[in-house]
Amino acid sequence: MTQPIQPTPPAQALTSTASTGSGPLAGLRVVEMGQLIAGPFCGQLLGDMGADVIKIEEPTTGDPLRQWGRAHPRGESLWWAVLGRNKRSLALDLRRQEGQRIARELIGGSDVLVENFRPGSLERWGLSPAELMRENPGLIVVRVSGFGQTGPYSSRPGYGSIGEAMGGLRHVVGDPSTPPSRVGISIGDTLAATFAALGALSALHERHRSGRGQIVDSSIYESVLAVMESLVPDWALGGVQRERSGSILPKIAPSNVYPTRDGLWVIIAANQDTVFRRLARAMGDPALADDARFADHHGRGEHQEELDQLIAEFSSTLDSAALESLLEEHEVPVGRIFRPQEMLTDPHYAARESITTVPHPVLGEVPMQNTFPRLSRTDGGIRWPGPALGAHTDEILAELGRDASSRQSLRDQGVVR
Repeated sequence: MTQPIQPTPPAQALTSTASTGSGPLAGLRVVEMGQLIAGPFCGQLLGDMGADVIKIEEPTTGDPLRQWGRAHPRGESLWWAVLGRNKRSLALDLRRQEGQRIARELIGGSDVLVENFRPGSLERWGLSPAELMRENPGLIVVRVSGFGQTGPYSSRPGYGSIGEAMGGLRHVVGDPSTPPSRVGISIGDTLAATFAALGALSALHERHRSGRGQIVDSSIYESVLAVMESLVPDWALGGVQRERSGSILPKIAPSNVYPTRDGLWVIIAANQDTVFRRLARAMGDPALADDARFADHHGRGEHQEELDQLIAEFSSTLDSAALESLLEEHEVPVGRIFRPQEMLTDPHYAARESITTVPHPVLGEVPMQNTFPRLSRTDGGIRWPGPALGAHTDEILAELGRDASSRQSLRDQGVVR
């Protein structure tokens, strides 16, 4: 049996007083220099699994996400409470030479650097990955951007919406009678962040073998492209261009959203022959499964609109709870369209603790999504919500060996907050 390979430590380990929890990434130090969503969600994912994530923020206003979204009446951003969770905030001016020196020292004792500035920003601040990796050969540099670090578009400003369009998602989202739509969340950013986290963990695993770090280049448009199924070969080899299809997938029936008597919507997915037969029985019309129009997958696809109309007429005679109960009895996949009010009262959510509450010094108990996926032995967790700007500056500077006098001098100069 081969012996387990021990991880390669960073160039200089720092003594941390932070509680990194008991998750699988406990002991891993991550420096996050990103802002808004694409970089910070990567940091959130790593922090959720126990990493010590130190977020470097501009000292005056910090991450713009602190002002985004619907602010709580007490003036706190609820977005920040979620995306800033499990992170320590270091308010540091990277445009000043002393700020850059502190950042280099911090990164020199870290495992991962995450950034999502426009390509070239790190280099302008004297923090090029090549130099950082010379000082810390095991460093993983995760770079998230709209178009990647190379190629003719790399220097363009890249927002999630542009990456979603270029990656093919926007063209297929929405109703065919309307212009291209967007998903109601920043899906391009979060996809790029998720692939960035996957890349970071892959590079860390490879470091066990080589002892060397590397650059992870995660672009928004490629992360969107990665989940576009057979979109490209459909066109290249079959001449089929996928288009917007509203709430259905063309020729996949029945699988749609259907109205209920109490004004809610329910998803019913019964596109397999055996499942459709069970649906027909639940509808009180078992002969429907033998109707030539609906008897097999091809027939249901060709008569999709007609079939959906029949199911909608049936579903609208029942309240959503009764419809869901009836279809569950017949083992037909069914689900209500959940809003937060359903999430907060659903027994399955409660049993799995899919939503947890986190104490906040201003907001009190804040409900938010838990950490995912679940690990059976070393699960992740939420240790604190998004902190105040610069809340951990003194603590982190002390870990770097700065005494009280030098820390005060840095504050007086405006290098830190």
